[in-house]
Amino acid sequence: MKKALWYIVGAIFLLSTLAFAADKAGPVKTNIVKAARMHARGKVIEISDETIKVERTVKGDIETMEFALEKPVKNVIVNDPVKIDYMEKDGKLIASRVAKVIFKKKEIKPAEATSASGKNN
Repeated sequence: MKKALWYIVGAIFLLSTLAFAADKAGPVKTNIVKAARMHARGKVIEISDETIKVERTVKGDIETMEFALEKPVKNVIVNDPVKIDYMEKDGKLIASRVAKVIFKKKEIKPAEATSASGKNN
């Protein structure tokens, strides 16, 4: 009977130490790797429902980039200036967003009138 009691006490001690050790370890941290998002600006030279080709100037050099589209783009035609947000996946450039760039016109205020001598009136 004493022998069985010692086995039970030993088993309880062993299980309690295992439970205590597992409690100390805590949850395992997982690192989520996000794909880097990049962007490019340029002029559309070719567009279809699946791809878009953009020509851009980088440090004086003209570069052509081709992107796969996640969904078809609306209101963008050839020769439109665009900004493309993209990421690289399996060696392909995948455009997540294509936006048409609209340039704002600056208002030029007329300079104050000056006389022929160059002095302000």
